[in-house]
Parts: sequence; C-alpha cells; structure tokens
Amino acid sequence: MKASDFIQGAKEVNVHGPKIAFHFDVFGVRINVTETILISWAIVIALTALVLFLTHDMKKKPEKKRQVIAEFLVETVDNLVKNTMGEGYKAFGPYIAALFASSIFGSLVSLIGLRSVTADFSTTLTWALMSFIMIEAAKIKADGVGGYLKSFINPLNIVSEVSTPVSMSFRHFGNVAGGMIITSLIYFALTGLSNAIGLVVPVFTIGLPAILSLYFDLFSGFMQAFIFIMLTMIYISSAKAED
Repeated sequence: MKASDFIQGAKEVNVHGPKIAFHFDVFGVRINVTETILISWAIVIALTALVLFLTHDMKKKPEKKRQVIAEFLVETVDNLVKNTMGEGYKAFGPYIAALFASSIFGSLVSLIGLRSVTADFSTTLTWALMSFIMIEAAKIKADGVGGYLKSFINPLNIVSEVSTPVSMSFRHFGNVAGGMIITSLIYFALTGLSNAIGLVVPVFTIGLPAILSLYFDLFSGFMQAFIFIMLTMIYISSAKAED
C-alpha cells in the first residue's frame, strides 16, 4: 500500500503566493479572488460570531463567564491604549483591538493547515495603509492643513512619511512569510536526511517542524501583531506630542 503524503515528507519545496480560488470580470477588468481573501472573510465571520457570543445578553453586573471575559478583553485594550497613547485616545480602542485580533488569527490559521493571511503582502500593506491614513489625519488635526503641508518643505519628511507604511507592512509580512519558508526548508531537509539513511518513513520530520511551526506561527505571530499595533499607536499619538 502506498504511503500517504503525510508520512512521505516533503519531496520538494514550492514557494508561491496565495492561490486564486476564482475570478470574475468587472467592466473588462479581471478580479482575482485568492485564498487570502476567502480566509480573511472566514476570520471576520468567526471574530464577529465570537464577539456576538461574548456580548450576548449582557447584564449591568456580570452573571456569566463570557461577560467577564468580554469585559476583561475590553479593559485590557483600553488600558493599553491609555498607557501608550494617552487619556484622549480611548476612541482608538476598537480599531486597535480589531487590528490585533485580525493579525493574530490571520497568522494562527496556519496551525489548522490554512495559509496565513499575514504571509500575503497585500494584507499587511492594507493594514499599514489604514494606519497610515489615521496617522496623517492626526497630524492634520494637530497642525492644520497648512502646517501639515509646510512640513514637507524638508525632503526628509517626505521620505519619512512614505517609509512608515512600507516598513510596517514589510516587517510583519517578512517575519511571517520568512518563518513559513524556513519551516518548509527544514521539513524538506529532514525528509532528505531520512531518505539518505534508507528510512521508509521520514521519522526525522516528526517533532521539530511542529515545534518550529508553534514558534513562527504562535510566538512570532503574536509578537508581530503586538509590534504592529504598538507602532500604530505610537505614530498616531506622536502627531500631538506637543500637546
């Protein structure tokens, strides 16, 4: 009986972008719907369902554990925003929470065999551009349109502004995608080692790839999500540093 693909190990390493699930045309323009988009929507639906579950039938005095959990999460985010940005930025709490949750779950889906949405540069770039718009809006609110435009007299300020979304998006994408590639390469190497010594089943692939996956997907994913929201909060709050 032929061994399953699972116990055969990795015979080759393929590095590619997200697969195209289907496409459609709008006014002659082809729109590709990739697995990243489908997984992202699944995450949005799952997070929405989770929030509705935790906040359903809430009481003034918590009576259920799910309300306690919901209040704890909200207080944690509010305290993080207050301590990082200041008292006047509490309104940014929902955005920061949504960004963090999307990033965390976007990375953790790889643990169930799906492709991490954060390994797609279009995802992290979109998040970075959203944060960039908020950063620029905060600067315009602080300095006015004239003061904001005046700051670009110095060419270095232009470079600094452009580099903000680029650095934020590449940092997050690079760490997640790099971890995925490193894990694949090690899995391929361990398969080759098992075959080299004549093992039918690549036993060397048992254990180590799983540990590496936990590190890159869980720990690294959490850290990159945390760094991303911290940079967002710092950049937004620094627009009013003079206050």
